[in-house]
Amino acid sequence: MTFLTGERLRFGLAVFGVSALAVFLLAACSDTEPSGTGTPSAPTSSGPSLPSSSIPTASTPTLKPLPRPTKPFPVPTVTGAPESDAPLAQRIRFAIAKQTQVTAGKAAKTTVNCPGIDAADKPGKHTLKCTVTYAGKPFTGTLTVDAQPYNASYKFSSEQVAVVKEKVVDAVLRAVPDASNITCTMDLVAVVPSSGDGIRCDVTTTANAVVPHNARISGDGKILVAKV
Repeated sequence: MTFLTGERLRFGLAVFGVSALAVFLLAACSDTEPSGTGTPSAPTSSGPSLPSSSIPTASTPTLKPLPRPTKPFPVPTVTGAPESDAPLAQRIRFAIAKQTQVTAGKAAKTTVNCPGIDAADKPGKHTLKCTVTYAGKPFTGTLTVDAQPYNASYKFSSEQVAVVKEKVVDAVLRAVPDASNITCTMDLVAVVPSSGDGIRCDVTTTANAVVPHNARISGDGKILVAKV
């Protein structure tokens, strides 16, 4: 809003007086009476006013939900199985490599290095340290072999597990039905502890709210998703 000073106000009155005098002189020179009264008419509105109900208001955008999986996450097909009469060390390496890929959720190059495994077929109990490398990501574990003259049993255990990002996102999507976006803090392939908080995933819901979740991967490949 503009405010007039004292000088500007007096100037405005002076101009108005001169204008009124000019109108009076013109009216005196005319042979007919002026048709108007000289009173200015009130300004008209430029258009109809809108009711308050028609004024738009800001609202929270509603996001589209991601399509939920209708089938179980696919189990990868692992090739390269040795013959049943192949050396015990070869069969054990393949068994560990296969389980690693199934747990991770995708077939990928996997190597198993257990120093001393070639002598594990000798009768007795053997405990070996192994390094498993899945898709370039290594982790360690312990292999125990109980060898008998005509058979052998073995077990591999590790406190770490390899998993692909695609499998983690799939598990989160199944657990959170109103997710519109999922962001997990991990590489395409990750090696994580089988215990602890797991992998952090932020879920953006259809109501545009961000809700943090943790995805824990067990040793057998199951993923448990829980809200933080």
